[in-house]
Amino acid sequence: MPRQPRLFYDHVPQHVIQRGNNRQPCFFADCDRHLYLKMLSEASRANVCRVHAYVLMSNHVHLLVTAAHACSIPKMMQTLGRRYVYYINKTYKRSGTLWEGRYKACLVGDPRYVLTCYRYIELNPVRANLCSWPGGYRWSSFRENALGESCGLVTPHIDFLSLGTTDDVRRSRYLELFEHAMDAQSVDDLRSHTQQQRAYGPPDFQAVLERRLGRPVAVRPQGWPKPSRPG
Repeated sequence: MPRQPRLFYDHVPQHVIQRGNNRQPCFFADCDRHLYLKMLSEASRANVCRVHAYVLMSNHVHLLVTAAHACSIPKMMQTLGRRYVYYINKTYKRSGTLWEGRYKACLVGDPRYVLTCYRYIELNPVRANLCSWPGGYRWSSFRENALGESCGLVTPHIDFLSLGTTDDVRRSRYLELFEHAMDAQSVDDLRSHTQQQRAYGPPDFQAVLERRLGRPVAVRPQGWPKPSRPG
């Protein structure tokens, strides 16, 4: 049975995650991370994608991206993946795949959910016990979004901009979102929506997408579909 195309809707951001094959590392040194971000910047511009948040973990990557066209993120990830794998294989004298199959992605709608996704991404190093505060981790967008340290990669989403009328106010209010850890339910919800590649947002957002896209966009209940019983 052919795979359905990933969900896409104009101006709706997507949470993207790509893992190393068999959960193995995809970054081996800081120079790898520097180059990946450079390649991400080039691939996002070439394919008309706006990166709002990111984090580079040892064996996977999270991105929050808004694309101009349905093919934009797939092309961006394909270009980025090929260039980066070529560099890794050549540099470390290895061969074969680096990534674990296709990347996963889910649409993210409604300001509260978009900002939750920002936090989810930038709090990854804290949940992994790599630091006690997201600003202590070098390889995420937190320092740009919260502290104003521009790297030229991140474009604020409109829901981030709505936090205030000036950069200082926005950053201050954004920092307030990190005063408390994310609750376990929010973490699990975003993970399940991304794993199933569904639409993460309130019911009315999901209902609108289902009508317009003509396909289910909500997470399937655990255990669905139930196996049929013999007669």
